[in-house]
Amino acid sequence: MAPAPDGYAPAVSLRAHPVEETATLPDGREVVVRIGLLDDPYIKRRENDTITLDLLIGGEVEATVETVLEPQHASEARALAREVATKLESGELKPTAGSVEHIALTIPG
Repeated sequence: MAPAPDGYAPAVSLRAHPVEETATLPDGREVVVRIGLLDDPYIKRRENDTITLDLLIGGEVEATVETVLEPQHASEARALAREVATKLESGELKPTAGSVEHIALTIPG
């Protein structure tokens, strides 16, 4: 991302830039781990602070869970997406909301 005209780098936010990691499940299917702003047509985007972790298989949402992350937690979201993708690939986690929910309730350190 290029610096702003004033020399400062623009802030990266999950509000505008969701994080995605792709993983291959033990059964060979690909899953996309997406962390970003909840897409809710009833809440104005600028007023929405809800960040969700979504699992997509074949372009379809397999699971969605709310996280404790805030829009400015972009680097934490990247770490969380990598952790979930790694655990999905190993089979430690299943591609279900119940399986990933406990991880979504943490902020990677």
